[in-house]
Amino acid sequence: MVLDKLGSSLKNSVRKIVKKGRIDKETVNELATDIQRALLKSDVDVELVQELTDKIKDRALNEEPPKGASSREHVIRIVYEEMLEIVGEETEVPMEEQDIMLVGLQGSGKTTTAAKLANYFQKKGLKPGLICGDTFRPGAYNQLKELSQRIDSVFYGEKESEDAIQVVKNGLNELKDSKVRIVDTAGRHSLESDLIDEMEQINEVVEPDKKFLVIDASIGKGVKDQANSFNEAIGIDGVIITKLDGTAKGGGALTAVSEAETNIAFLGTGEKLNELEEFEPDSFISRLLGMGDIEKLAQRAEERLSEEEMDMESMMKGDITLKDVYNQLESINKLGPLNQIMSMIPGGFNLPDDALDVTKEKMQIYKIIMDSMTEEEMKNPQKINSSRVERIAKGSGTTRESVNELLKYHKMMKKVMKQMKGGRTPMKKMMKKFMG
Repeated sequence: MVLDKLGSSLKNSVRKIVKKGRIDKETVNELATDIQRALLKSDVDVELVQELTDKIKDRALNEEPPKGASSREHVIRIVYEEMLEIVGEETEVPMEEQDIMLVGLQGSGKTTTAAKLANYFQKKGLKPGLICGDTFRPGAYNQLKELSQRIDSVFYGEKESEDAIQVVKNGLNELKDSKVRIVDTAGRHSLESDLIDEMEQINEVVEPDKKFLVIDASIGKGVKDQANSFNEAIGIDGVIITKLDGTAKGGGALTAVSEAETNIAFLGTGEKLNELEEFEPDSFISRLLGMGDIEKLAQRAEERLSEEEMDMESMMKGDITLKDVYNQLESINKLGPLNQIMSMIPGGFNLPDDALDVTKEKMQIYKIIMDSMTEEEMKNPQKINSSRVERIAKGSGTTRESVNELLKYHKMMKKVMKQMKGGRTPMKKMMKKFMG
């Protein structure tokens, strides 16, 4: 899920408000404390947290709810709106000819992000070109070249050169036919002056239309000075947050966005080159607060799946059989980790870790197990009792535990699909009232 621990804590805070019979000063103070604790644990800057929760308390205690909204709905809307203020507005990324420059600390994922951006623009119909302006890190040239080949993008770099400025000049000339030229620069170890100087010179050579600061979601509290340094050196047009698929706290990245007075442009949601999403503030905050994002889930399915691979209407009926499960497993894996999918469903619910990790190996075992079932068992798995489990395990050469794991996964999938269909949770009804 996006910023897993932070999202879980914030959702719990919102659920407390949903369950409250009335909203008073004590309730608002408790909510503010819960939000402070969640954000501070996620490495969001102390001053930023204090400013946010002061605003939430002030508005919650002094603003009258709009007509037709309850006090609970009003308070949750305030939290939603003030969280939106932290991440800022949506960054417009034009679909036109442009030069893009990526900067950031070493290890932030710039090189992979450069390839992801090239893949993104390529799918939009714009011919991309990748320029390796990193002559500092051993392996940068080979990595970017290999990634460019994987997405069939043109590439320019000079493996033996140490003159990054000249390499970039040559690259811009060589790739003049590319509609979007993406320049990957050397990662900065903290704030070395020589690399900052090099970055400033590359900026003068490229005169980029967009300058993106790439930030690892796991970056900690020391981000303020770094964000300011990059911003003061070249002026940042937006931030790309990477590695959101892990257990990153994420608060440092959010702090950097606020500190540099810029907005988030893209989110890196996984290791694959198609796992880069345009940042949509309302969608991001909705998922953090447990409000879901069905629209984003549908968009992802449309981009990654063919009609034959997934019949969403059929899946959402919530009455899937074991026969359906295997066909859907491969398709669901293409949508991304199941915990990410869960964060897009309003209300959500926690799933055990083993249910979130359906690997290719597990899928193959599930297929073998299902081949040992009767047609009746495939259609009505609820009829599979202990003796049938024993028979299926022996027939498939697997274990009772594996058979039970498949049955457990089937039940979980039914629950997921029912919730994707809509459900009638208090959270969803409340969000529909004030989010339209």
